[in-house]
Amino acid sequence: MSNLTRRDPLDDFFRGFFVRPVDFASNGNTEAPQMRVDVKENPESYDVHAELPGIRKEDIHVHIDGPVVAISAERKQEKEVKEGERVLRTERYFGKVSRSFQLGQDVDEAKASAKFNDGVLQLNLPKKLESQAKRLTID
Repeated sequence: MSNLTRRDPLDDFFRGFFVRPVDFASNGNTEAPQMRVDVKENPESYDVHAELPGIRKEDIHVHIDGPVVAISAERKQEKEVKEGERVLRTERYFGKVSRSFQLGQDVDEAKASAKFNDGVLQLNLPKKLESQAKRLTID
């Protein structure tokens, strides 16, 4: 038999109205946020912008394998509780987040570049020149 928990949103509303905001949608689940990514293509390269707020650039890793780009990052929790202080609510996510996607053409890893500014990772991924098929002349 399964254990069912009955939850009345009005209990939370009146009990914690001035202490914390009411969250009717949450059932206590803390879910990892999604990494928001914009990908633009021009004739020579792909430009990728990924939102990674609150993450240090040392904790971001980008892996390129042909046309597949994988971005992973980790936000580490700092324990800063001062004496006489108590935490009433913690909503920020701490942990790992990752995202991978496939582009239409292989990326030239040697010419790729990355910048991280104001919580946004900017990747410039030049397209690898397609090898031209060469017809051999038979002597």
